[in-house]
Amino acid sequence: MKLQGVTPYTADAARLYHQKRWWLGMTMGDIFDRTSDLYADREALVGEAKRYTWAQLRSMVDQMAYNLVQEGFERGDPVLLQVPNWPEFVISYFALQKAGLVMVLLTVNHTAREISHLAKLTRPRGWILPDRYREINYLPLVRQVQQENPMLEKVILIGRTIPEGFLKYDRLLKTGASREQVQHLLDQARPDPGDVCQILPSGGTTALPKGAPRTHNDYICNLEYLAKAWDLNSTDTVLVVTTVGHNLALVACVTPAVFQGARQVVLDSTRPEDFCRIVEAEKITCTGLVPTLVSRYVNFENLADYDLSSLKRIYVGAANSPPELVRNVEEKIGARYINAFGMVEGPLAQSRPHHPMEVRCHTIGRPCCPYDEFVTLDPDGNINPAGRQGELAARGPGVFTGYLKNPQANRDAFTPDGYFRTGDLAVIDEAGFIRITGRLKDIIIRGGENIAARDVEDLISAHPEVEYVAVVGMPDADLGEQVCAYVKTVEGSGIGEKEINRHLEEAGASKIHYPARIEFINDFPLTAAGKADKKVLKMDIEGKLEAERTKERKS
Repeated sequence: MKLQGVTPYTADAARLYHQKRWWLGMTMGDIFDRTSDLYADREALVGEAKRYTWAQLRSMVDQMAYNLVQEGFERGDPVLLQVPNWPEFVISYFALQKAGLVMVLLTVNHTAREISHLAKLTRPRGWILPDRYREINYLPLVRQVQQENPMLEKVILIGRTIPEGFLKYDRLLKTGASREQVQHLLDQARPDPGDVCQILPSGGTTALPKGAPRTHNDYICNLEYLAKAWDLNSTDTVLVVTTVGHNLALVACVTPAVFQGARQVVLDSTRPEDFCRIVEAEKITCTGLVPTLVSRYVNFENLADYDLSSLKRIYVGAANSPPELVRNVEEKIGARYINAFGMVEGPLAQSRPHHPMEVRCHTIGRPCCPYDEFVTLDPDGNINPAGRQGELAARGPGVFTGYLKNPQANRDAFTPDGYFRTGDLAVIDEAGFIRITGRLKDIIIRGGENIAARDVEDLISAHPEVEYVAVVGMPDADLGEQVCAYVKTVEGSGIGEKEINRHLEEAGASKIHYPARIEFINDFPLTAAGKADKKVLKMDIEGKLEAERTKERKS
């Protein structure tokens, strides 16, 4: 069954990608089966008090997929997946793929409003989630979303006590059918590699998310070349610590581990002590993180108490990595820093482990797939020559073709010749290395001068006692906007605004890069992707300014 509102690849592009084998013509279920057959007796997945070999994982995935079909799900039906960093996520994900269903990815923190919006967009027939997670009771949320989306008829709950009217996850992991019966049914359910395998939410930090449909062909292209770009292989043990409800964990850790036959460990905690403990205990060799997390870990006061020598590579994406952070990680932890860029829409680029420090610190390397074309565009949409800043755009076998049921967004997002506009400003040099210079919308306009927030963040983050910084524009009656920096210092630091400004002076910073205001905070509000939530920060500083004006008027 084909989803409605999906933009297909052109016939010429699809023919080229098949002929060149940039598309393998396999499904996500196929790659799971291949690895399970190849490494049946090896350990595949580790979670809290749970360990599975590839053979055990294959059995659970196949039986769950079989039972999903028996429950009445039909090929192409969308199903919401909202599971934390538990083994159940990996099992459910590949069961959905093998049953020929379309996974709609959710984070555990998605609100009823966001989920209902995505449900109306994708029209799912099912939803897999826990009955409870930490302090969250999901049952009221489920009932609210179901009232607004009557097509959402089958809810599968992970938990011990499941109310009447819901399907129990554990019961889907067992069937009385023979192995031959299960295989026969799954052969019939197998989707076409050109079918949509999943819908990933995009752009949910400032508005309701759009849906990015990804086919088996183009998503496998993503994960295959990404795995090769950071040397992930069957001897690795991959730690999944960023939320599996976000594409970074899925495309950089979960699915490449399955493609390559690597062992993966899922960790449902981002606390530094838990991270260090699991790296030491499980001999983790590589992991995927976001800058806020890796900064927290490298500044952990008890870091030296743990043996992290097994950790060889850290993939870091989703936000800017300041050069000083790259150096600190490599010096203190000893792992190679993979400076990465990725989007749910498909464009992926990263530095390679063998690249020199200059490349790792100041660029996102080259495209993961050498057959994806990356360019920068001038304001009129023309392709720039090498070395000139412009909007980063990409097309190719690993890049999607358009948002689900959103022709207006697609007109805005694509050039007439098919390049997807990322919204990021970048420079691509003669050697093909990409340097992100900012966001089109992450520019502070101060008295007519354009100030890239990233430039200020890089300058301030180079201070040895700064753990993380995020810069936003704050309203100013005279200049329109001023620079406001939110700063988290390393634990025990006593630096203040004077020390930050002295640091900027010593670094030779331009006066326009000096913040008009610095707010010191203990923790950053984060988006689902692990980025500092600048929308929340802007609201915070606007609220503080208004409170100060009100106080002045009363005095």
